[in-house]
Amino acid sequence: MALESLKKDRLKKLKNIRQLKINPYTAQVKRTHTANRAKDLMGQKVVVAGRIRSLRTMGKIAFVDLEDESGKIQLFFSINETKDFDFLANLDIGDFIQSEGEVFKTQAGEITVKVSKYKLLTKSLLPLPSSFYGLENIEERYRQRYLDLILNPEVRKTFTIRHKVIRLLRDFMHQEDFIEVETPTLQPIYGGATAKPFTTTHNALGIKLYLRISDELYLKRLIVGGFEKIFEICKDFRNEGMDRQHNPEFTMMEFYWAYADYEDLMKLTEKMVAFVVKEVHGKYNLVFDNQKINFKLPFKRMTFNQLVKEHSGIDLGKEDTDEKLLKAIKAKNIKLDLEGVVGYGALVDTLYKQVARPKIIQPLFLTDYPFEMKPLSKKKQSDPKKSASFQLLVSGFEIVNAYNELNDPIEQKQRWLEEMKLAKAGLHEYQVLDEDYIKALEYGMPPTAGWGMGIDRFVSILTNKHTIKDVILFPTLKPEKKKR
Repeated sequence: MALESLKKDRLKKLKNIRQLKINPYTAQVKRTHTANRAKDLMGQKVVVAGRIRSLRTMGKIAFVDLEDESGKIQLFFSINETKDFDFLANLDIGDFIQSEGEVFKTQAGEITVKVSKYKLLTKSLLPLPSSFYGLENIEERYRQRYLDLILNPEVRKTFTIRHKVIRLLRDFMHQEDFIEVETPTLQPIYGGATAKPFTTTHNALGIKLYLRISDELYLKRLIVGGFEKIFEICKDFRNEGMDRQHNPEFTMMEFYWAYADYEDLMKLTEKMVAFVVKEVHGKYNLVFDNQKINFKLPFKRMTFNQLVKEHSGIDLGKEDTDEKLLKAIKAKNIKLDLEGVVGYGALVDTLYKQVARPKIIQPLFLTDYPFEMKPLSKKKQSDPKKSASFQLLVSGFEIVNAYNELNDPIEQKQRWLEEMKLAKAGLHEYQVLDEDYIKALEYGMPPTAGWGMGIDRFVSILTNKHTIKDVILFPTLKPEKKKR
């Protein structure tokens, strides 16, 4: 009821403003300086604009804290020197105003604008949460991100860092002579990853389409077409559960490099990641989840089998079928949720994600995954049971996934057919056959290495945020419960 009462009071002020023939939502703004810039212009005339964050009226004078994106500055109003001083009675915290005046320093030493004239830019109808109940509930912060940004400057800083990270990644790729491209978000066949898609319908064509789960297959079509170094930063969509590392809509960067292999990609990844960390933090060390992480080169390397064996005692070199592996898991008394897990690759992945990946803190290149886990990757020539691949792990997060791209159309088709057989046997997440992509491979794709980074996860680590929801402006949330 208190909120409704406050809103009614503001609506009365709005009505009064309109009766005075003043536009409460004007488009005419003539700002000359931001708040922070104005502080450097002592004795000069400035025009600043922003949101009222505090309003203190004391008889014939008033003080206002005005905030814009750059920061705050104090405004001083006087009945003797400010035109339309009495109009201040129509203003509230949260309103936007434009103020013109000379910059001076008060007796208390605060840099202030002595306002000669001002005007209302936007009348707010609801008080800011800090005025009456605060904004502490984390779900409400995500749901009403606009209020979160108003009340918490550190949140704005997080998203400023996110912008910088994406800009640095893009600049790095340009410096390495990669060309940025765009591929379809709506796809007739979803592919490039093992995940469930979101489905939609194109009414005019009468066809089913999918929101992309990856841009991989389209980027590799471009390699077939003659491009040699390409990348894309885009949104991907996966119809999966949500946790601190997963949101149904997320940002990926992928690149493909012809005539390179995954060893080349590891060198480039080290160079890229270290560059971004240094540019953001000024050093290679940072703290994430109360753990000190060092991105100084070179990053440690370990094979997939070594990591799983270290943390589970199971040797995948010996337990090389799903039957053997299941028996070993039971013998070690390891409890796994195996619903929808069918086939050796899916079983190994489940084991690894539960017993090994969470234990990794420092940057680690994990190499030589079982080939069953990478349906689009080439096998290692020296050991065909392994894929020529790696992932970059940091603090339990899979930041980068990369491998030598399978360019044998016959083998690629056979692998997809095997995946679809497993799907019929109950596998929940699998890749589907894309005949057009097979046709593209039949025209020939040069030896190519491909790479993908989860930007949300990377930014989480750089900003010390426990969940990627904190680095996505509008994360997916459960529907809000209706209040009775």
